[in-house]
Amino acid sequence: MLTNTRVIRIEWGDCDPQGIVFNPRFFVFFDACTAGLFTAAGIDLFGMQKAGTIAGIPMADTRSRFFMPVLFGDEVLVKTSALEFRRSSFDIRHQLFKDDQLAVEGTETRIWTEKAPDRPGGMKSTPFPAQFIERLSSPEN
Repeated sequence: MLTNTRVIRIEWGDCDPQGIVFNPRFFVFFDACTAGLFTAAGIDLFGMQKAGTIAGIPMADTRSRFFMPVLFGDEVLVKTSALEFRRSSFDIRHQLFKDDQLAVEGTETRIWTEKAPDRPGGMKSTPFPAQFIERLSSPEN
């Protein structure tokens, strides 16, 4: 599987009063890392959404496990890859490393969607494009 990496420096605003990352911030990091994975695979989600090709890739499920605290000033490495593809849903895994140790692991289940023509502003699931599965499944692009 294609793996995209991103370095994140933990900022003051990411933390609670104790200087520990406020857990919901990890989901913000992971969302950006998912976008980065698609970009690394040559898939322009923003352009596709703007052109009306897709409605988006909304989240259906998200989970995290926390193994050690991540603190203000830490520099962490996030490794992101696709795990599994189904008809329209797919799973993404994020592994956040601090000093080469796994600190946080997160998974997302997302749905590939298009605009629902019978419901203005609505969306409906649609099959995940095979060419994108190929790009995300390849170790390199």
